[in-house]
Amino acid sequence: MPTSTTKGKPSGTDASLSHGLKQRHLSMIALGGVIGAGLFVGSGAGIAAAGPSIVVAYALSGVLVMLVMRMLGEMSAAYPSSGSFSAHAERAIGPWAGFTAGWSFWVLLCTAVGLEGIGAAKIVSGWLPGTPEWAWVALFMVVFCATNLAAVKNFGEFEFWFAALKVGAITLFLVLGVLAILGILPGTDSPGASHLTDFLPNGGEGLVIGLLASVFAYGGLETVTIAAAESENPVQGVASAVRTAMWRIALFYIGSMAVIVTLVPWDSKEVVEKGPYVAALDELGIPGAGQLMNVVVLVALLSAMNANIYGASRIAYSLVERGQGPKGLGRVSGGVPRIAVLASSVFGFLCVLLSYWRPDDVFAWLLNMIGAVILAVWIFIAVSQLRLRRRLEREAPEKLAVRMWAFPWLTWVALAGMGAVFVLMAREPDTRVQLYSTGGMTVFLALVGYARQRVRAPRG
Repeated sequence: MPTSTTKGKPSGTDASLSHGLKQRHLSMIALGGVIGAGLFVGSGAGIAAAGPSIVVAYALSGVLVMLVMRMLGEMSAAYPSSGSFSAHAERAIGPWAGFTAGWSFWVLLCTAVGLEGIGAAKIVSGWLPGTPEWAWVALFMVVFCATNLAAVKNFGEFEFWFAALKVGAITLFLVLGVLAILGILPGTDSPGASHLTDFLPNGGEGLVIGLLASVFAYGGLETVTIAAAESENPVQGVASAVRTAMWRIALFYIGSMAVIVTLVPWDSKEVVEKGPYVAALDELGIPGAGQLMNVVVLVALLSAMNANIYGASRIAYSLVERGQGPKGLGRVSGGVPRIAVLASSVFGFLCVLLSYWRPDDVFAWLLNMIGAVILAVWIFIAVSQLRLRRRLEREAPEKLAVRMWAFPWLTWVALAGMGAVFVLMAREPDTRVQLYSTGGMTVFLALVGYARQRVRAPRG
């Protein structure tokens, strides 16, 4: 890994990148990163399948995510890098592992940029009927591409205010929901536990579907470890973000699921059609709730677009810096890998065009291919942490600013949990194809990475 020796740049980070993110940016990125469109909208399908047991599903997957974040935080505090888990995998396992983890995640982020753009365009087109969705996607893409091309502090400022709005909205929702449940919100009657009596309405299968939905709703937490490499104090930033991950997950995800299933019948059609948060606010009789939440969901989608363009460009930059990609993507000017930003944005917009041109084959294949990438990345994180922790304890124990709990036992527990999720995916027809498609892409990248590693290995 390149090590910075430039005056004023933190040791151990990528030397060519700027360090324009302040601690307030990093703190809010960490806080807002857990609040995505998947939580606001996607959780509705999970509730419809699992009923009130969705709280258990989010709690179980939340524990797994906390363990993954703790492992990632340990490595990122010791070795700050814009390549994050990809750089750690290369250091711990080998270049092929860094190549596989990095490029699969890049494809995931770029595809997600397109999906979020489509979602945001649908909302705006609903407000302005007759306007073409693709034009809105193009506008959003240009804005966030330009933002990321200019300077990293622009990305930080956008995310700071996006995250502030999301955090404010969900906090207000939780306050109103708790007051209504307690029966002290004016104009509402407490539902008590009347909606919780049928806790497992669809049995174990419903809980499994809810669990799978909840696992993928947590995507985006990794961005803070990528961004930390461009902050004023990478080690402190990562440590702070990881240490607060537990209460953030518990409050925003598990807490809001508990409020929703207490306020709204789990089998209400509005939970899926309007989204669970809108359905809950409508239940409270709050005027304009639907449009208010549409604004919040739009902000969440735009925030995710911005963050994913940033994350994809930094992952690509780090891969090239380590000799794992086309050199052109590694060019940096003004402290920004601008070619990587452009390439990531273009790939994202290409996904949008495919959704219009080839929605039933190429686009569907692409969506299936990225379906389980996050799980593959988590496995690389866990295996890397198992190997690097021992090395750090021997060679540089002072770098362990963040430590994995109960090492190595909880790391093995996390790996077992990931294996269990894979098994559950293989049992469900809708997720089985995603598992196989992602597996195919991962194996292909691993073979390419291993072949590159063998070719580049010194002869002797």
